[in-house]
Amino acid sequence: MSDLSNSPVALVTGASRGIGRAIAAALAQKGWRIVINYQSNAEAAAEALGLVQSAGSAGIAVQANIADAAERARLLDETLEVFGRIDLLVNNAGMAPRKRMDMLQMTEASYDEVMAVNLKGPFFLTQAVARLMAAQAVDAAFPRPKVVNIGSMSAYISSTSRAEYCLSKAGIGMMTRLFADRLAEFGINVYEVRPGIIETDMTSAVHEKYDRSFADGLAPIARWGRAEEVARAVVAIASDYLPYSTGEVINVDGGIHLQRL
Repeated sequence: MSDLSNSPVALVTGASRGIGRAIAAALAQKGWRIVINYQSNAEAAAEALGLVQSAGSAGIAVQANIADAAERARLLDETLEVFGRIDLLVNNAGMAPRKRMDMLQMTEASYDEVMAVNLKGPFFLTQAVARLMAAQAVDAAFPRPKVVNIGSMSAYISSTSRAEYCLSKAGIGMMTRLFADRLAEFGINVYEVRPGIIETDMTSAVHEKYDRSFADGLAPIARWGRAEEVARAVVAIASDYLPYSTGEVINVDGGIHLQRL
């Protein structure tokens, strides 16, 4: 393996499977060193790390629940111990409610769990990483630091059987704008990539439902999205193709966000 000491470092949360794994692999192919954060599936994280290494890059897998403050701190400590810096944070980790439930019966426990993983954790992880990025010495050998939040079309599409998820993703939209505003003075751009219906293990249980929805005209591009297509948007941001944009939402949803008659 060639010397990677001057390669930028990306921390990708929830990177053991699905969209996160695709992002980690795509960034590795572009020469990024990768921190694969995962919560529980060590085997899947090892597979994702193998993809990073197969791309000729370096990486580590770090187990941490981003909803927990102590585990977030340990995640950053282990990242800095190995790589010494963070150039890109991708807030991808997220969860759907364990049980879809009409919002009139939704429990506080479900609300608290989803919001902690999907919004509170990313917010405070970004806060901590932003402080590190702002203090990082400017080095022309590395790209300007960036934050990418992986949102969801659920930020603007009502789904009353998973209200807590929709609220968390709507919150990610405002979180993106807030950090974009606050971090601009440090040269840190912040973006949101907002996927639509992407074929992953998270959506496997509703595959038939969305097959019917696509057939009924749900989206102008009438097919499932692929995790690799979300990853391409992140790679474009990481490659500094949007240097004069911040707080921007990039929809990767087949056009579902379009209002059509």
